[in-house]
Amino acid sequence: MPSEASAGPPESPDWRRILAALLNADARRIFAETVISASAPVPAARRDRALQQLQALGLIERDAAGEPRPSDVPLRAALSGAQAPRARGPERFLDRHGRIDRYPSGFAERVALLEFVLAKAVPLGAVLDERTLGAALSPFTNDVAALRRYLVDHELLERTPTGSEYARVAPPEAPAGA
Repeated sequence: MPSEASAGPPESPDWRRILAALLNADARRIFAETVISASAPVPAARRDRALQQLQALGLIERDAAGEPRPSDVPLRAALSGAQAPRARGPERFLDRHGRIDRYPSGFAERVALLEFVLAKAVPLGAVLDERTLGAALSPFTNDVAALRRYLVDHELLERTPTGSEYARVAPPEAPAGA
């Protein structure tokens, strides 16, 4: 098993962890040393523009002598003030790209997730062949067959009498007088 140090970059970088690492003075120094050792010198005009940009962002301050020095104020502000809102309902089972990252174990939550996906993917009244249905479901998962099977098993999607097409099951009508 590879060690943490030899592991490659994470599949989906977490900006909060990146900011937190850059707030650590030792980690920031090692990062800077690594960048400097791996790059060519920056021409004066480009260096001045970069310093102006970093100063405008608050990442660089000028000391009493006018020399640039790093400031972690904007990093701290970004890290403390920007909490991503927690998803609620079926959306909490989707990743940041809107794809299913796990199926809920509870029946009611699983049905809610499947209804949510189906409502976004297949219009009520539409009749789709398997290929078209697969294309409609593919933005939500890599395993379209499993998702289709869950939709059929939970009676949210049904095969047409010919067996070659799929349609959404109409929601049950409310009883009269309800």
